[in-house]
Amino acid sequence: MLSISDNPAASSASGFASLLQTLGLMQGSFKPSPALNESSKSFNQSSPDPMNSASNSTSGPMFQAVDFSAQTAFSDNGACNVEPYTTPNYAVTPFPPYDPIEATVYRYRQQQSVNLGSWFVHEQWMTPSVFSCASGKRISELDIASGWGSHDNARAVLERHWDTFITQSDFQYLANIGINTVRLPIGYWSLGPGFCAGTPFESVADVYRNAWPQVIRAINMAGQAGIGVLVDLHGAPGSQNGQPHSGISDGATNLFTDPSDQDKTVSALVWLAQQLVHVTNVVGIQMLNEPQNAPNLSDFYTRALDAMRGTSPEAASFPFYLHDGFDLNRFADFIGGRTDFVVQDYHSYYVFTPQDDREAAHDHTADIQGYIANNLGQASQRERRNLVIDEWSCALTPDSMAQEENPEDAQKQFCTDQMYMYTNATAGWSFWAFRKEACNDDPGWCFTAAVGRTLPSTFFSYGPGSFATPAQLQEIAALVAGSVTSTSPSPPAKRDPGLQAAFAVPPDSTESTDAAALASSSDSLHKRSPEFQAAFAVPASTETAFSPPHKRDGVPDLASSQASTNKGYSDGWLTAQIFATHGLSRLGFIGQYITDSIVKLGPTVIASGTEDFYKDWFLKGLCDGENAVRGVIQIGG
Repeated sequence: MLSISDNPAASSASGFASLLQTLGLMQGSFKPSPALNESSKSFNQSSPDPMNSASNSTSGPMFQAVDFSAQTAFSDNGACNVEPYTTPNYAVTPFPPYDPIEATVYRYRQQQSVNLGSWFVHEQWMTPSVFSCASGKRISELDIASGWGSHDNARAVLERHWDTFITQSDFQYLANIGINTVRLPIGYWSLGPGFCAGTPFESVADVYRNAWPQVIRAINMAGQAGIGVLVDLHGAPGSQNGQPHSGISDGATNLFTDPSDQDKTVSALVWLAQQLVHVTNVVGIQMLNEPQNAPNLSDFYTRALDAMRGTSPEAASFPFYLHDGFDLNRFADFIGGRTDFVVQDYHSYYVFTPQDDREAAHDHTADIQGYIANNLGQASQRERRNLVIDEWSCALTPDSMAQEENPEDAQKQFCTDQMYMYTNATAGWSFWAFRKEACNDDPGWCFTAAVGRTLPSTFFSYGPGSFATPAQLQEIAALVAGSVTSTSPSPPAKRDPGLQAAFAVPPDSTESTDAAALASSSDSLHKRSPEFQAAFAVPASTETAFSPPHKRDGVPDLASSQASTNKGYSDGWLTAQIFATHGLSRLGFIGQYITDSIVKLGPTVIASGTEDFYKDWFLKGLCDGENAVRGVIQIGG
């Protein structure tokens, strides 16, 4: 029913205010931990068997991870002496008051995202300094918590890292270049000592006594910059995949065979739902990261979804994300068979198999442009576009790069083609990862190094270089207010190409176009004018303009079909405009938005049998509304 167009946002909404007011591609079964090849500064797989392996930007500030070696002294007997550290007295404040209007935009918009990896769930290849005095194999979070000579020392190391690895200035930097979402990997231990009982973390539970307040702080810092947060349960009790990034070093995958571990995981997810459903900038909760593609994986997801949705009426429509165990088609069908807001997360890498190694960079790019784009597009259509690529990178193996005459250009083409394909075919993407130690020389894996090199310099939904001055945002808000408070747009008999020009506002040459102006316009989104608030009010005539539908022999009459047509076009137009006033956002979860809107409007507004009229004309209205936005804002650069 939906078509994937060049523009990732062609669809869905309905009585926007009504909704707001109620509302394979196997690259290896798991992602191994990359091993740095010092000669090429590229990454290769650390083990020949991915099933058994552990798993200079000039456009923005470059921040380095804290070097813990500078704060650690080794005694003559090799013991670690950690400099004492006391976390600043961050007041554990509640989340800001819930704003259902902004929450809807955060949750349904197209996502340009980065992963905040190795902040709360450590990976040795990313932050080796915190593993320097870890215990055992020194490859997992549990090894850190068990090492460093004492629990107090381990807590000091981790709390210093939580305080300094990513800061408020990082979130503002991301917002200023168009990143609107972050994926935040956490472990069940991050929820606090109570969740460590009966798990391998029980003996080190006290190390995490301040962990959950730090997670809250991270979510609030993102919110202050207008950035949404996908909270990802990266490490589950019992381990969902046996990998070190699930928190353990023993390689055991117990979640799908041990009922008690399943109970603990569901309890953790239910608690997260209770805590986060009413947080404005939380875009969703991801249930598991890269789980084993076990036969009972879908049964586990069904159980977890039922439990989380049952926590509150609001949780019934909240977005929950699942990773597909690298089985794209299985879970596209799983989600396609449901109507609730469930999102499939697929991870896409090209460095972990012998085939990846054999292919030249340009061949990988051809695959992305060809069968991979086709497979993702088909899966996305089957599940109402409820698909994201929430881990991918610019990384290629040395052998892939060695086959290129100009490796740097080949890597850039490979990387940017991925980004644009994921944007067109899905509701969003999240680069792995925002930061790591030794970041500057690694544009394959480190986002801050990739920006302006292997990636564009900005990532706004309306295209690189897009921005709107405060005056232009006001112009868009005026279009919304005018549409709602007077006569909503009606579907033209023939959509005139001049429609875009009719709403075009010449750029004001006196407006500043620098980062400060962008930050200022971003701040203004949180200070909505009365006129803008009025745009969300539902005029009485909106819901009563059409008399109850009449049918003959079960077929909707012309009046009912026309009513759904008009309503669909008007809602699509308004959705495009309203999303644009929030950080130049565009609608991303298109089919889900339409589905939810029709349910909220009900059959007295969208008569039974006329749903397709509403859907088709919503898409047309959305397209015209986005074109009107393009006529107002500035694009390019």
